[in-house]
Amino acid sequence: MTLALFDLDNTLLNGDSDYAWGQYLVSKGLVEREHYETANQYFYDQYKQGVLDIHEFSAFSFQPLSERSMAELAALHREFMASTVHPMITEAAQQLVEQHRRQGHTLVVITATNSFITRPIVAAFGIPYLLATEPKIVNERYTREIDGIPCFQAGKVTRLQHWLENRAETLTGSYFYSDSRNDLPLLEMVDNPVAVDPDDTLHAIAQEKGWPIISLR
Repeated sequence: MTLALFDLDNTLLNGDSDYAWGQYLVSKGLVEREHYETANQYFYDQYKQGVLDIHEFSAFSFQPLSERSMAELAALHREFMASTVHPMITEAAQQLVEQHRRQGHTLVVITATNSFITRPIVAAFGIPYLLATEPKIVNERYTREIDGIPCFQAGKVTRLQHWLENRAETLTGSYFYSDSRNDLPLLEMVDNPVAVDPDDTLHAIAQEKGWPIISLR
């Protein structure tokens, strides 16, 4: 079966769910506004520039998760989905997913954003498989550590290769949709790389390599 791989933030979503979750916590008064907003923006800028330290960022972003029970987090995420995420889901993104579904392709979201934030979003698209950065859980609470390999930059390639070891699919005929220079390692591996509303660096590389450039906004 053909793999259809999708980045999530600023690709299938018209926005960044990781950054938006931080802003949501600020708006609810669940974190200290000035410090958290400044740090959240700093890490987001680092990501866009392709120089993010994923472990440093994860320690920051997992902190509010580690301070709350799973039940409290689930309730917060339901509100976050309704108020913030659903407006980011465009009709064009849904149509693209459905196009691949109708062709019988195996649908996978592969994202650096942690699985707590992304799993309900991926479910809203009806996509069955998620490869994401996993927060380590101890005694039914999130910690500030990453469990295993972060699903970021070259780590996306490694995580996908591990996932494929137990499946019949290969990368033959595969698609990958992304907006970000951070995803170049995986874009260069698949048979059909597609730049979606790309950042300036990816846009230039896509033009040079003759990759399709599309918009879902």
